[in-house]
Amino acid sequence: MHHETELFKRRQRRTRYKLAKVTTGRARLSVFRSKQHIYAQVIDDEGHRTVVAASTLDKELKGKLTATSNVAAAEEVGKLVAQRAAKAGIKNVVFDRGGYLYHGRVKALADAARGNGLSF
Repeated sequence: MHHETELFKRRQRRTRYKLAKVTTGRARLSVFRSKQHIYAQVIDDEGHRTVVAASTLDKELKGKLTATSNVAAAEEVGKLVAQRAAKAGIKNVVFDRGGYLYHGRVKALADAARGNGLSF
């Protein structure tokens, strides 16, 4: 039986491989979900740099959030990353869920980002 982290890394590589085929110059909205927080960043893979980032640790969200590990917090991070991406001039991205299922906090972040101007 394979170790859990090895299986996660395998799913993550498989997802990124498929995204690399369809990216066509678009930035990538990458999500990292820990037990206590959620992080999102828009990455320019051609320039190898992070353009925009947001997380539940941001000062803008500290006062708003009652908890940092729930769906409501993920929605706020999605809104924030979409607003920052719009300021940076990014409208079209590819959603990189990593090795996570498109469910719960990951889905909430994606829907909130989509609702605030990002298209993917």
